[in-house]
Amino acid sequence: MAHPDDLPHPFWDTDSDSGVQPPLSDEAILEAERLLNVALPASLLDLLRWQNGGLVAAGRDAFPTSRPTSWAPDHVPFDVVMGIGHREQTLSMLDSPYLLEEWGLPADVVLLSGDGHYWIGLDYRACGRRGEPSVAWFDAEDGTELTLAPDFRSFLGGLTSSHGFAGE
Repeated sequence: MAHPDDLPHPFWDTDSDSGVQPPLSDEAILEAERLLNVALPASLLDLLRWQNGGLVAAGRDAFPTSRPTSWAPDHVPFDVVMGIGHREQTLSMLDSPYLLEEWGLPADVVLLSGDGHYWIGLDYRACGRRGEPSVAWFDAEDGTELTLAPDFRSFLGGLTSSHGFAGE
């Protein structure tokens, strides 16, 4: 994968260290995959090797949707990515098992982003824990969900600026 900042729009908001975990190591990846009992997508791990979580640049902070959600009629937010780690007072993908139970979400999901009322996650229900998961939107308030992309690489390719949508 090309460096995320070499893409047409930079991926990371490098002006902030909010949500950033320590640099990703092979040991941390093994621990995460063991704890979460999944194989994480290579495209996600490539992204996290550049920066282990944090705020997403303004040009990549939304994903268009095919139908309305509780967030907006035509998109969902993706303004932060949870990294892999144990930094205090910072959510991590490692918190997924607790958060899934707390918010009543499906068990075979690894959360990537969200605020409690909504989440974006890797959905392993159709592919199994070692397959290539789709990326889905989960609304914890109304119990709805929406598949956003068939895999994480496609999801990355579909990210755009929230400023291009009505009401933004």
